[in-house]
Amino acid sequence: MYHEIDLDKIDLNSEPPTDEPARQYYFMAKCREWVREFERKNGRRPSAFIQTFGCQMNAKDSEKITAVLEYIGYQETEGPLADFVLFNTCTVRENANMKIYGRLGYLKNHKRENPLMKIALCGCMMQEPDEVERIKKSYPFVDLVFGTHNIYKLAELLYTQIQSGRLVMDVWQEPGDIVEDLPGKRKYPFKTGVNIMYGCNNFCSYCIVPYVRGRERSRGPEDILEEIRGLVRDGVKEVMLLGQNVNSYGKTLEHPVSFASLLCRVNEIEGLERIRFMTSHPKDLSDELIDAMAACGKVCSHLHLPLQSGSSRILEKMNRRYTKEQYLGLVSKIRAKLPDISLTTDIIVGFPGETEEDFEETLDVVRSVRYDSAYTFIYSKRSGTPAAAMEDQVPKEVVKERFDRLLKEIQRISAEITDSRVGQTVRVMAEEVNGQDAALITGRLSNNATVHFPGEKGMIGSILDVKLIESRGFYYMGEVVQ
Repeated sequence: MYHEIDLDKIDLNSEPPTDEPARQYYFMAKCREWVREFERKNGRRPSAFIQTFGCQMNAKDSEKITAVLEYIGYQETEGPLADFVLFNTCTVRENANMKIYGRLGYLKNHKRENPLMKIALCGCMMQEPDEVERIKKSYPFVDLVFGTHNIYKLAELLYTQIQSGRLVMDVWQEPGDIVEDLPGKRKYPFKTGVNIMYGCNNFCSYCIVPYVRGRERSRGPEDILEEIRGLVRDGVKEVMLLGQNVNSYGKTLEHPVSFASLLCRVNEIEGLERIRFMTSHPKDLSDELIDAMAACGKVCSHLHLPLQSGSSRILEKMNRRYTKEQYLGLVSKIRAKLPDISLTTDIIVGFPGETEEDFEETLDVVRSVRYDSAYTFIYSKRSGTPAAAMEDQVPKEVVKERFDRLLKEIQRISAEITDSRVGQTVRVMAEEVNGQDAALITGRLSNNATVHFPGEKGMIGSILDVKLIESRGFYYMGEVVQ
């Protein structure tokens, strides 16, 4: 955490500040008083367990939540039976909601046995009024509910709940101001994500995100740059710039700034070694950005460019605002300027009305682009989106057969691409001890591929030269070149 404020110097006898983030630090100090009293009575610090569902934006939010709780004095634990249990929810698919209800059911009896336990819910699912009502009616043992727009208010909401002993529910339907300079806790000391914007204006017909994350709001470039400089001083070597659609960054600012311009300024930060970003919407990926990626030596050679469907007819129904031909033209421009770029994508199979001809168009794009890998999804009807009301829902058995064919084609191409790089020596960020074999280190190439190689824990956080010895489909085995 590089935002350090001495909570002991805050006057708790004064009224809470009205300005942010001073107000939240005041309530962190208030909560810490409660934690110290808890520790005095129970002989231990209270424990906290946070489980994150969904995208990297949620993961970044959970880092902020973890940091606030640590600042207050909670001790993070890996088990779900903690004194404070928080689920940071996703609602992109309805089965994500059912996972939350399953976990709440599991905790019900444990909370009855442990009256000290507090259960909190936040994130995208909490932005849906029907789900909030269901929580109030069927899960009255939940203590705290808040949404995506007021994550920063955790300390204040927690203090309110502690004082009242009742359910505190604070869900905003519209976003407020972006609050800067709150603490952050990173999963890795050497790399992290940095939010550059929030919300989405695209309204793809299958997607709930604009309804739960709100409209696009960009952070000021100086705030972003200052955060990254602080992270670099704190040991970070790689940042991932995060947004639902980073290509539209800056349009909502008083003085608009392009994402390409921001990228070039981040590239100039001394001590930073790698830059990644996601997600990029094809309709907004400009020639200026392609040129910036080619010119900025710290930008990794990987671009995630969601396709969703290769059929122009289906893309129109999805409200993606590009055609198959436009997408392929964009890929051609990218490859012309960045011949070594690794492209990955998202593809939905079985969107309402998809015919065999439409699906063959998707396969044609996959074969033309030759993605390094792809996230493939079977279409899931999401209530609250226009697509859920569309006719011609594709039979499940047809979707499953197409999905299997797509996966087979992607795996074939990915294996060919991975095999072609065997024997190369590449720069690799050593990230962690391998989960299956402690004698191996797992690292990541600039193109986002994974490699496992013999090494020691002391290598973690370093960028090493690694020779790719063997391809195993989606990853490599390698060895460090001395």
